[in-house]
Amino acid sequence: MTHSLAPTWALGLAAMALCALPSAGLAQTPNTEPSGETPFTSMAIARDEADACRVPKPPADLAETTYLRNGYRAILRILIAEEALASENCTCLLDQFTWDQAITALPRFQTSDNPRLPFNVLELYAQADALEADVIEGCAK
Repeated sequence: MTHSLAPTWALGLAAMALCALPSAGLAQTPNTEPSGETPFTSMAIARDEADACRVPKPPADLAETTYLRNGYRAILRILIAEEALASENCTCLLDQFTWDQAITALPRFQTSDNPRLPFNVLELYAQADALEADVIEGCAK
């Protein structure tokens, strides 16, 4: 049984040809003329109110890999949600926590001795999501 790669090769060639064609509708020059009526700050995209208390992406120097940084982010989310539940506080507690606290809490969440995979990020995210849902539910009452 032999399979021909000709149909796949032809599709790839057709896709490359389409990419090489100039797009009249997409090749517009942006308008750089200042209108005088729009303040500069209106150009910035404002964060949603719900995003204002969302744990940001960790800094690149926090850990060597994205996997580790995502784990520390989940740990910080868990710590914040636990504090909110314990204190019955419905205000944003993000400014009361640091990345160092997430690193210090690692032993509590560690599931492996492998330094490159010390925890299960998916489990940490599920735990953080559940705790944050509990906070939202408690604050809605």
